[in-house]
Amino acid sequence: LASGQAPAWGLLVAIWALGGWVLAERYARGLGAVTGLSDTFPWGIWKFNVLSGIACGAGGFTMAGTVYIFRAKPYYPCLRPAILTAYLGYALLGCGSLMVDIGRPLNFWSPVVHWQHRSVLFEIFWCILLYTGVLTVEFAPVVLERFGWKRTAHTIHRFTIPFVIGGVIFSTLHQSSLGSLYLIVPQKLMPLWYSPLLPVFFFLSAISVGLSMVVIVAALSRRFLGKGLDDAVVLSLGKFVAVVLLLFLGVRAVDGTMRGAWSAIFDHPLQGTLFLLESGALVAAAFTLLARMGNRKPGDVLAAAILVFFGVMLHRLNVAWFGLLPVLGSDYVPTWKEVSVTVMLVSVAVVLFSLAAKHLPLFEHGEGHGAAAAAGASSPADPAPAGKPEEVRAGAA
Repeated sequence: LASGQAPAWGLLVAIWALGGWVLAERYARGLGAVTGLSDTFPWGIWKFNVLSGIACGAGGFTMAGTVYIFRAKPYYPCLRPAILTAYLGYALLGCGSLMVDIGRPLNFWSPVVHWQHRSVLFEIFWCILLYTGVLTVEFAPVVLERFGWKRTAHTIHRFTIPFVIGGVIFSTLHQSSLGSLYLIVPQKLMPLWYSPLLPVFFFLSAISVGLSMVVIVAALSRRFLGKGLDDAVVLSLGKFVAVVLLLFLGVRAVDGTMRGAWSAIFDHPLQGTLFLLESGALVAAAFTLLARMGNRKPGDVLAAAILVFFGVMLHRLNVAWFGLLPVLGSDYVPTWKEVSVTVMLVSVAVVLFSLAAKHLPLFEHGEGHGAAAAAGASSPADPAPAGKPEEVRAGAA
């Protein structure tokens, strides 16, 4: 978003002004004044924002674990964009949507002092809170390097690996626990989406869409800002996405077959169509990644990443909304005010990422302390690989 693009900035200001007005009305008059929620359907599109934003941020812990724990240095260029994407997803769509959606927002601090260790929401609250702190520590050196505070950045990097390990643990717990939230509605959620393996499905789908988001934001950054990832890194990320996606589709197919869930496709036309769209997008993504294994191009990986994003977002939307409608008998439809807040949060995330990519060393690598931390605290920072596919494949192995 260049300063000369007045129409774009004008549109953004209008979106933010409208969203801000809706937020003011929500806090002044309550949820009933701005949402279509009811006692029958108390969780709406803002809960979907949480499910989707947290899932899109899964690339952060995945890449951090790959680089710092497994020391796959060829993937270091992916680390900073992945962490920033995760940070924005958690801070805006995750925590931001929750602060708007909870009935009594002034009591947001309650789980800190009132512990309910049998509650899934309690575990999710603490894991998201702690992991957001981990993301702050992981991304802080990028800002510090921008202002020349390299010694402080180096000090933080010396303690990076313990934070990364904690981040992987917290993320694994709450990514799966988001699926556990819906284990309490076996009679309400359609069998196309309900399963005792929902935590596994949420975890695997989060990894696939998190890695896909790294590919998508890198492609957009290269297109509009002239900064992005090497083609070899993108191609290698495609392999990761393909493996996780095949595992997700395989486990889900076996589970649905054993439960006899596929007949429900014909029970309700809308839900059956949405399920076929969701599954078709994910199968098409897997086919795109596998069909040209020996001659894959970055454009193929980007196309597959977009399909994964669409499929996983639709899966979360079906679990949180459409899959509940037939049994609940609800006619819930998000109001334009709910949608305006969602659009506002997404637009803020896009603008913040573009500003960070433009003004911070987001895609620069190979000379900073991050490369040294990835290689080990005792070894010097090695230059980043030139981006040859052979080197990236070796790093992945």
